[in-house]
Amino acid sequence: MHIGILQTGHMAEAVRPQTGDYPEMFARLLDGHGLTFTTWDVEGGEFPSGPEAAEGWLITGSRHGAYEDHPWIPPLEALIRAIVASGRPLVGICFGHQIVAQALGGKVEKFAGGWSVGRHVYTTEDGETYALNAWHQDQVTVPPEGARTIARSDFTRHAAFLIGDTVLTWQPHPEFGTAEVEGLIAHRAGPGGVPPERVEAARAALAQPTDRAALGHSIAEFLLGARSRAADVA
Repeated sequence: MHIGILQTGHMAEAVRPQTGDYPEMFARLLDGHGLTFTTWDVEGGEFPSGPEAAEGWLITGSRHGAYEDHPWIPPLEALIRAIVASGRPLVGICFGHQIVAQALGGKVEKFAGGWSVGRHVYTTEDGETYALNAWHQDQVTVPPEGARTIARSDFTRHAAFLIGDTVLTWQPHPEFGTAEVEGLIAHRAGPGGVPPERVEAARAALAQPTDRAALGHSIAEFLLGARSRAADVA
């Protein structure tokens, strides 16, 4: 299955030699499921011809806010709506989660509770738990019409949502392991950013395991299953 990655930002430059950029991180996360990838740097103004350019789509994280005034955000929102209308599967992670919500009529805000960094535990609607790394201050405060919140934490009310059976989004970063969080602590948590007590809590949790591999498997299965369902309808 051919997945189009819509890259909306970059990993901290000093960290990339160890971790790669977002496309490499997602390729590792989703490895072993027969997926192939093409990346479009939408932050840099590079867009696919339309939803038909891939069989499924994934939107990455970003340093930017979905509500900020950048020239690439309106065409990205239009592309999101076109992908949803096409019936092709769409996955959004962190900023991707937020921009999908905004493009479809939801609301994204800078959260009054501040930053969520490092390992957090999310509970699904079925009572399962996922320990995953996060790095965000913005949150989806109002999901789009028709979205079903399927996971939350004490800090993030709408941590994941589904729309129908073709759109899946998660606020945390399943592609982030220890190296990614260590790198962000070192290079993106300076003065005026993440409060020191939250940085220390994230650092203290680095040795604890996460469920990133399990969620990666779930995301891959969602993409493959959504493609099969779309083919059955067609």
